[in-house]
Amino acid sequence: MIFWIASYPKSGNTWLRTLISTYYYSEDGNFEDILLKKIGQFPVKEFFDDFKHDKKIAGDTCKYWLLAQEKINSEKKLKFFKTHNVFGKVNNFDFTNSQNSIGCLYVVRDPRNVITSIKNHYQLEDDQAFKWMLNEKNFIYNIQDFKESGYSDFQFISSWSTNYKSWKVQKKVPIKFIKYEDLQNQTYAVFLDIIEFINKTSNNSEKIDKNKIKKTLASTSFDILKKNEIEKGFSEAVTSHKDKNKKVPFFYLGPKNDWRKILNENLKEKLTKNFEKELKDLSYI
Repeated sequence: MIFWIASYPKSGNTWLRTLISTYYYSEDGNFEDILLKKIGQFPVKEFFDDFKHDKKIAGDTCKYWLLAQEKINSEKKLKFFKTHNVFGKVNNFDFTNSQNSIGCLYVVRDPRNVITSIKNHYQLEDDQAFKWMLNEKNFIYNIQDFKESGYSDFQFISSWSTNYKSWKVQKKVPIKFIKYEDLQNQTYAVFLDIIEFINKTSNNSEKIDKNKIKKTLASTSFDILKKNEIEKGFSEAVTSHKDKNKKVPFFYLGPKNDWRKILNENLKEKLTKNFEKELKDLSYI
């Protein structure tokens, strides 16, 4: 069965996947980039090769989301999948359902810190990033891939608030919300709680290896991940659209990402005003 690791982009999904992949798939608790491959991403091309779709429409594969998930679940074993998709419908087609999903971890991060990472990753200016996060019709796909093959990994992410609320209000899949800031400040306790949730939800009775947790945390700290990216590169880093010979640093600011010191007053005010309800709900204000 599918176990989702969901989030709005640039909210800590990759860090959580490094933790989970290292704990569950390494022998000794030492992270290697290749371990991330153990956690799938959905939707991606390999799951739609058997289905006919309109190559003129980037999001046409959404009508096969559930069928693709049934195919994944045919192996009858626990599989983790990353997604940035909203929990809901696109063109009246459900993203997922209780028959295909056993559980979900949703990582949420203060949007005033998310925007800094959005600006870096997508190379946007303040106003562009702000509009990007407010766009209710926002979706991400690779334009070049679509032009060349008629397919791209299409994800409907909507706005920051809609993405968060879509997973919060759904009742079909057992879900645990993780605040990025809690994971950052109380990493051991929060990650232990995450493992307990995964094991309980997936009926895994194996005893938790607390020594392996400690080794996992040591090998996946921000400083270690950033150092590894500088020395060896990182598989999920994207190419800069400003310089095709360069990669955009994936591990950017980490703990130094503090919106209070980075954002200008106008952007702080706009973000706080537009996301006020969710910020209060999450105790960010």
